[in-house]
Amino acid sequence: KRKEKHIMALNYKIYQSNANNSTKGKFYARASHKETVGIKELAAVMQDNCTVKHSDIVAVLSELSEVMKQELQRGNRVRIDGLGIFKVNIRSKGAKTAQEFSAAENILGTRINFRPESFVNTNGSHITNMLSGLKVKEDGTYESPRTKDKNTENV
Repeated sequence: KRKEKHIMALNYKIYQSNANNSTKGKFYARASHKETVGIKELAAVMQDNCTVKHSDIVAVLSELSEVMKQELQRGNRVRIDGLGIFKVNIRSKGAKTAQEFSAAENILGTRINFRPESFVNTNGSHITNMLSGLKVKEDGTYESPRTKDKNTENV
C-alpha cells in the first residue's frame, strides 16, 4: 500500500539539449518520474479513502478501460469529469486530390489525445485541475549540471 496521500513536489532533472536547432546547448527541465502506479495501486489508495472494497474498485476501473476502448473505437470522445476528455486523432500524409486519397496509402496511424479538465483562474489563465497547486523541485538522485558548471547559480 502507498502511505503517502499527497505528493509534496514533482521532481525534475536538468538536461542540455543536443537538438540541431535554436535549443542546442541550452538547459531545460524534464520531469523525473519515480514509479508507475497501476489500477491495483490506485484501488488500494481509493479503498483507504472510501468505503468501497479494493476488488470492487479494480473491477470498475478495469471495466472503465474496456468501455473507453469501445467508445473511442466507435469514434466518440470520452469525458471523465474531474479528469478530462480522451479522443482518437489520425496521422495522415497529404494527397494531391481528394480522389487520390486512400486510407491504406495516406493514413499513417492513430493515437489517443487527452485534454485535461481545466478552469480559468482570476488572472485569466487556464489551469489544469489535476495540476492546481503543484510544486516542483530538482531531483536529488542524479548529478545536476549545476554542480558541473561553476558559472550557474542555484535558483
